[in-house]
Amino acid sequence: MKLRWNPIVKKDLQVTARSMRLSWGLFAYEAVLTMAFLLALSVIQQMGSSFYSYGNVYGYLIYLFPVLSVAQVCIVALIVPIITASAISGEKERQTFDIMLTTCMSPFSIVLGKVMSAVLRILFFVAAGMPIMALAFVVGGLSWSYLFYFVLTIILLSLLSGSVGILCSALCHRSITAVILSYAFYFVIYILTFLPMMLKGLVAQVENMGESMLPLLFNPIIFYEEFFMQLMAGESLFGGETSNFTRSEVGFLTYHLSQGKVWMFLSAACIFLLSFLLLLAAAWKVNPMNASSGRKRKQN
Repeated sequence: MKLRWNPIVKKDLQVTARSMRLSWGLFAYEAVLTMAFLLALSVIQQMGSSFYSYGNVYGYLIYLFPVLSVAQVCIVALIVPIITASAISGEKERQTFDIMLTTCMSPFSIVLGKVMSAVLRILFFVAAGMPIMALAFVVGGLSWSYLFYFVLTIILLSLLSGSVGILCSALCHRSITAVILSYAFYFVIYILTFLPMMLKGLVAQVENMGESMLPLLFNPIIFYEEFFMQLMAGESLFGGETSNFTRSEVGFLTYHLSQGKVWMFLSAACIFLLSFLLLLAAAWKVNPMNASSGRKRKQN
């Protein structure tokens, strides 16, 4: 059975592979990771020469993994909205959007193809950074399965970032406006998930956050904090010896979701669900039938 590629993914990857921007982008990506690696290594060595013996410093090299991982997460969070925010609005600026709609592809397939091409391009960058990431595993003694889990989380973050970008691209007619709106949308997602907990702490003035922490399941920052807590310490961010929260400070449901890896997997599912809803919203906006019905209502 022959694998059938999405035509938009195939076309975008061919155009990207022929462009020098990919090569320069990979060079910049490797340079940033190398600087992060050398900086983290220098800090660890300085700390070791001041407080620890040489043997103990070698054990602290395990923290190279979260440093390099956070550097890649920040790069992905910044790059993907730029890629996808110009996906639909760029077609409108080039006046090829109507031609794309005349194909046999559904609006959802068009939107999904644009996002998947961005995710695959990000995987090129992640694959190029594997040799530097491998140094953290060789000298830090981590399990190689952690690298596989990290790649899965990068795909999840790329999907969310791409979904935000493609929705803003469908809403705007200019690429620069879509990029700005994408970062504003990011800000809204991060703030809104903290808002119930902040309001309960400020208005009610109680120490028990209760179930107001459940919206944090949709927050990518909390998801990555939980991810690194599970890998590095084997405990949850909301419960355990290294946690800042006690059982009395969180709600019954939040406490039980924080047992084991339940919170991490549930947060990944919530982020995936949010990405899917954003894709559906972008597909609805791209659909010419919905656009034409909206114009008819304005005329009436």
